[in-house]
Amino acid sequence: MLDNPIARIEGLRVEFETKDGPVVGVEDVSFSVNPGETVCIVGESGSGKSVSSLSLMRLVEFGGGEIAAGRLIFDRRDGGATDLARADQDLMRHIRGNEIGMIFQEPMTALNPVFTVGRQLTEGLRVHKGMTKAEARDRAVEILREVRIPEPERRMDQYPHELSGGMRQRVVIAMAMACEPRLLIADEPTTALDVTIQAEILALMDRLKRETGTAVMFITHDMAVVAQMADRVVVMFRGNKVEEGPVEQIFESPQHDYTKALLAAVPKLGEMRGKAAPEPMKLMGVENQKIEPIPGTDEVLLRVKGLTTRFAVKGGFFRRTVANVHAVEDVSFTLNKGQTLSLVGESGCGKSSCGRSVLRLVEPLSGEIELDRKDIMSLNDRDLRKARLDMQMIFQDPFASLNPQMQLMDQVAEPMRNYGIASGSEIQDRVASLFDRVQLPRSFMRRFPHEMSGGQRQRIAIARALALNPKLIVSDEAVSALDVSVQAQVLNLMMELQAELGLSYLFISHDMAVVERVSHHVGVMYLGRIVEMGPRAAVFENPQHPYTQALMKAVPIADPHRRKAEKDLNFKPIPSPIHSPDYRPEPSVYNEVAPGHLVLVTDSGY
Repeated sequence: MLDNPIARIEGLRVEFETKDGPVVGVEDVSFSVNPGETVCIVGESGSGKSVSSLSLMRLVEFGGGEIAAGRLIFDRRDGGATDLARADQDLMRHIRGNEIGMIFQEPMTALNPVFTVGRQLTEGLRVHKGMTKAEARDRAVEILREVRIPEPERRMDQYPHELSGGMRQRVVIAMAMACEPRLLIADEPTTALDVTIQAEILALMDRLKRETGTAVMFITHDMAVVAQMADRVVVMFRGNKVEEGPVEQIFESPQHDYTKALLAAVPKLGEMRGKAAPEPMKLMGVENQKIEPIPGTDEVLLRVKGLTTRFAVKGGFFRRTVANVHAVEDVSFTLNKGQTLSLVGESGCGKSSCGRSVLRLVEPLSGEIELDRKDIMSLNDRDLRKARLDMQMIFQDPFASLNPQMQLMDQVAEPMRNYGIASGSEIQDRVASLFDRVQLPRSFMRRFPHEMSGGQRQRIAIARALALNPKLIVSDEAVSALDVSVQAQVLNLMMELQAELGLSYLFISHDMAVVERVSHHVGVMYLGRIVEMGPRAAVFENPQHPYTQALMKAVPIADPHRRKAEKDLNFKPIPSPIHSPDYRPEPSVYNEVAPGHLVLVTDSGY
């Protein structure tokens, strides 16, 4: 390592002007990044980690922020050390993209939808490197090849919306790496991605860093990603740095209470080995916590058989059906009272469509659904409305599923009013007890959704789902957008409610460690079919289907000694689920490898 760091942040303080006066985003933060080193900045939403990186790029001013104090020393390629906090915008324009590259969290907002991928990639090369159009195009194709994008020449002429999420993120990485910057800032670049794509992108960034000697500032709240990527770790909490050290030291002997709590809240794959039933997590700072296994019962609540859901693709002058998306293909499973069945898989595998089909929020094409011995498929609208008393759903994004103009109390009371279950003061008492149940203060009843944090909004969504005392709750990625510690609290809350009320969950997720923590049974989905299914221990400790094995291999582990190399990861690209109207898929045939442990024999394309 060279002695002089590429970037040094010294005593940074950032303030934002609001109607109620200045708000401090970052109070007093100092750290440095050395050449060829990856420094991970971890912390939860609002800790100031993104603000520090945006200050280094001097982009924080475009979001209403102001650098109130501190120095941002950047060691330029040929201009020596420069304090970016005092640099003018012309110099910053030259540095951005050329000497400091940035990968943003959401690739769709970082790319311009009206320009082709090629145009966006070559722009930086022509502005900063003075290349001709043809030279820039050749170099851009080369970079796309480096980030492992198939058929790069074809991709150059495509638009961002024509690429999948993982591909878009690779294009953003290619754009950031195009001018070979000295420093690369990656702001949560894998949050929105599936496990397999995330594993590939992390390995890719690691390889590019080693080949080019670029220094990396990596911002994340995922401790498993930190273990995979970091050389050094900076832990932030409420605008301050609370701890800094080499990655092994932070994981093995954290000093600050916040770091300890952060690590304790991470569900780790393999933690549940040898345990017969799911149990809540031990959380730091929670008094007299009951940790008891939740066995559930042997009585079947939900039986699904041969469920098939397809979406028509319309085209041509008369809007005829030209093809079908085979979202759910011949899926069968049972769920017992008081137990959790998890459906896992990557985006587009059909797990959300399957959950919605069970509640008939999307109409299935065929199949049988039986809830508590009631045939859900044969119900008319009036009876289906009545049957929904027993089945409720918690959506992925609580902000989108809550009404922004209603007070929280009315939102939780609404289902009871709709079904005429309670009235007057009785409703108020029941809402108050639901707030107690999801551990929110009763004073929040008069608040609106925008006045709550993400975790608190998700608790409101859970309270509203519980309002009708349902037997089945379909939880669609209900904790995927939450911070680690909030996610741990919400998961524990859901498990305590299950133990107390005997709820059954159909739990939809792509996070393998969370699924291992909460499930009694697990079904792994791929291209609309369940490829492997069985008791949690069987699927996690003895995966049989090649796709399940690939998924397990991709999960990052929160242990810096067990890092994944790029050569370990070889995923097949997922084939298209769109078929012509006359396509007849084969039925799903399973092989029982152990009692209750089924593996798909039909060719699933993997």
